[in-house]
Amino acid sequence: MIIYFIGMRYKDEAKQKAIVKATVKLVNQMGFAATSTSKIAKEANVSSATIYIYYKNKEDLLVSTYIDIKKRMSEAVLKDFDNNQPIRDILENSWFSLFSFISNNPDDFQYTEQFANSPYSSLVDSNEVEKQFGPLAGVIQRGIQQKIIKDVPLDILRIFILFPVVILSNPRLSEKFNFDEKSIETAFNMAWDAIKL
Repeated sequence: MIIYFIGMRYKDEAKQKAIVKATVKLVNQMGFAATSTSKIAKEANVSSATIYIYYKNKEDLLVSTYIDIKKRMSEAVLKDFDNNQPIRDILENSWFSLFSFISNNPDDFQYTEQFANSPYSSLVDSNEVEKQFGPLAGVIQRGIQQKIIKDVPLDILRIFILFPVVILSNPRLSEKFNFDEKSIETAFNMAWDAIKL
């Protein structure tokens, strides 16, 4: 257990993780409006006052939870990132890593989807979040310059390369998808075909 002392109060990493987990669970079940800090505290098995050791208010908790998940997602996607590999291989490795992250963390991903479509999303600097995935954007730009990838706006390319993995890796959206390596490889090849020259 890691404990951080701050003045007379302390931060317990295990408690903070429990708070984040409870936040994700309750927001996914009840939505943002119905999820109160008292309900989160009860679910996390901590006192309501404990939440305010870590977060200024409910808004801060919701935003911080979103940023935390996106950070963990980017770390998973870029874990084995090697800029010296061919562009297609880099994107394929990242695609499989994203597939794995969403498949293994469906509740976290559902939270990010809900958050992105909520008024709270305006409180997040999207450029700061996207910066975490910067190396991938750099690879795509390099692909455009080398005439490997179509020269269209990055947002369009992201949709065609990433949207398929978001749908297929989400069991709520692809209940009948066969999650074997061959099927995942086929899906990536189709996404690659959509963006390559």
